[in-house]
Amino acid sequence: MTTAQTQELDVQPTPLALLLLGREADPKSERGVECPGDLPSPSDPDLVERARAAKEKLGDKVFVLGHHYQRDEVIQFADVTGDSFKLARDAAARPEAEYIVFCGVHFMAESADILTSDDQKVVLPDLAAGCSMADMATAEQVAECWDVLTEAGIAEQVVPVSYMNSSADIKAFTGKHGGTICTSSNAKRALDWAFEQGDPSATKVLFLPDQHLGRNTAVRDMGMSLDDCVVYNPHKPNGGLTAEELRAAKMILWRGHCSVHGRFSLDSVNDVRERIPGVNVLVHPECKHEVVAAADYVGSTEYIIKALEAAPAGSKWAIGTELNLVRRLANRFAPEGKEIVFLDKTVCFCSTMNRIDLPHLVWTLESLAEGNLVNRIEVDKETEAFAKLALERMLALP
Repeated sequence: MTTAQTQELDVQPTPLALLLLGREADPKSERGVECPGDLPSPSDPDLVERARAAKEKLGDKVFVLGHHYQRDEVIQFADVTGDSFKLARDAAARPEAEYIVFCGVHFMAESADILTSDDQKVVLPDLAAGCSMADMATAEQVAECWDVLTEAGIAEQVVPVSYMNSSADIKAFTGKHGGTICTSSNAKRALDWAFEQGDPSATKVLFLPDQHLGRNTAVRDMGMSLDDCVVYNPHKPNGGLTAEELRAAKMILWRGHCSVHGRFSLDSVNDVRERIPGVNVLVHPECKHEVVAAADYVGSTEYIIKALEAAPAGSKWAIGTELNLVRRLANRFAPEGKEIVFLDKTVCFCSTMNRIDLPHLVWTLESLAEGNLVNRIEVDKETEAFAKLALERMLALP
């Protein structure tokens, strides 16, 4: 690809780009390193029995968390399933568990470490299981953004609101600057709270790191206009915005997105309506604004599950979220005559979430059962304190 083509596509390097093959080492990050021991072969017919035996040997010392987007082969060993914040809270509610094995991605394990006691050890079966969205906002980039807001004379009017899908560093920045964390379920409540922290006519929100959730919540749920939103691009000088644009905006959206939800398009919605007459389109709010506007229903992962549970037999649904979950729901509700399909015709798993497979889980459980602590995720105390402050503000939301 030529330099001109790269500029045209606005392709920019990310300092913490995921090392998807897991074969290289980043000296400033534990992502992308190999297991210190040999992984079991994926073809080992005894993997299920080995996982079961190691988990039984550990007993109450281990608590396995499984995010909704995990593979079925991993989910079968989860003590609880859910979204990232629910799982982190579930871990904190099990103080007797010495080991928290988080089958999810890096930022989720960080959140669990922040919310659990010092005696508990949070383990991520594959350290290369990161999140491309979370890595789209680094501490250095956000600090530079705050300098830009300060130079524009509006920093004192800005309240940061960070999505749960962010690193511990970004959560700490949010807590340090008087902001709160949100999930896709309570984003509106978080934004309502943020605008109440000062003069509602002057207060602004810096929404990190998912531009789509911020835009959809502001416009769809709060009645703002698209003109009230600007996008801050950390790869451009001053975020690609003038001081006047920043002063006029109510929502300053970080230029980040989910690689899975961001792939759904308006064409996807139109195509599925043509293919399946009478279909209900249900999408996650991390999808693009035009997709959300064209959908019949919009909500978090938990909302999607509950909507399908309550759906009448014989109803048809096209779901815009990660494929592992959609496929699991389709199998679950097929006996009830509910037709559930993936919104896009192209299959798309979350590549980093899928890094945690049965061999990694077996290796992790067997290592712990042998007394070897592996792949521990630890957040330093200062970061933890400010991140917990932001999380506690979210917990206190009405």
